[in-house]
Amino acid sequence: MWPLIKLLPTKTNFPFVSLARLFATLSIIAVIATVVGAFYPGLNLGIDFKGGNILELNTGARPVDLGKVRGVLNGLDLGDVQVQSFGKPNDAVVRFQTPAGANPGAVVTRVKGAISQALGQVTYSRTDEIGAEISDELKIKGVGALLAAVGLMLIYIWFRFELQFGLGAVVALFHDVTLSFGLIILLRLEFSLNLVAALLTIIGYSMNDTVVVFDRLRENRRKFKRMPLRELIDLSVNETLTRTVITGLTALLALSGLAVFGGESLRPLSIVLLFGIVIGTYSSIYVASPIILLWGVKKDDAAATPIAPQPART
Repeated sequence: MWPLIKLLPTKTNFPFVSLARLFATLSIIAVIATVVGAFYPGLNLGIDFKGGNILELNTGARPVDLGKVRGVLNGLDLGDVQVQSFGKPNDAVVRFQTPAGANPGAVVTRVKGAISQALGQVTYSRTDEIGAEISDELKIKGVGALLAAVGLMLIYIWFRFELQFGLGAVVALFHDVTLSFGLIILLRLEFSLNLVAALLTIIGYSMNDTVVVFDRLRENRRKFKRMPLRELIDLSVNETLTRTVITGLTALLALSGLAVFGGESLRPLSIVLLFGIVIGTYSSIYVASPIILLWGVKKDDAAATPIAPQPART
């Protein structure tokens, strides 16, 4: 019975394609709900996209008590507050929003006073303001990074397989990114550059899982040229299912630890990544593969020919 991985079946025969319409309907409903949620209530934009202030501080020989700083600043009604360490234990960066109608200089002075009261003597190496122009630029670059990643994935799949494979993969990627946005909206997570990085990671993971299924599908259509495409897709997904489950569980275990012990600053990132891995695995089976079924694939590739063994040289 050990290792426990032996408990996983080596061969499965689940009828994935027969449930494609049901799950496609659920996916469409979820995507529509996300689009509606994007307008109301909308994304909970963080400092990176709304603007605010940044302070970099040093406490000398003492390590920074991040929890104490965070607790003091949360009592000042500043909206979004981020406190993170960087470099040495006595260095930290503080980001906060300026309340509407308040004087930015007066707010910064009040924040510095509260930090000094909590930590004692503190020196500041940086005091900057993130204006609206920088926030708009970050929005454009963030969206551009997501679109560029999806476009490059389409080109890669197109060259490696066929155009319809690329379209299936891209539809799956848009599905994963859209539903990840839906989770962010539903849980009212603060949308920051960290979550942009999480979405790019989800795109990479989802594409990797989709390529594994597509590669097996390409191999099987050469072996079983007369097998109907529905059965061919089911066969390919079942043959890669154990590998997908093992890979997904490994990533989920690592991210679960990050979500529990990573602290407040990393928890939104880990939550989105956890959801993205699950939804990326789902989309490889019930989004990308059914697109192949709708478009069809050519079956005029030469069948795989086994290599005859060569006699040993003496």
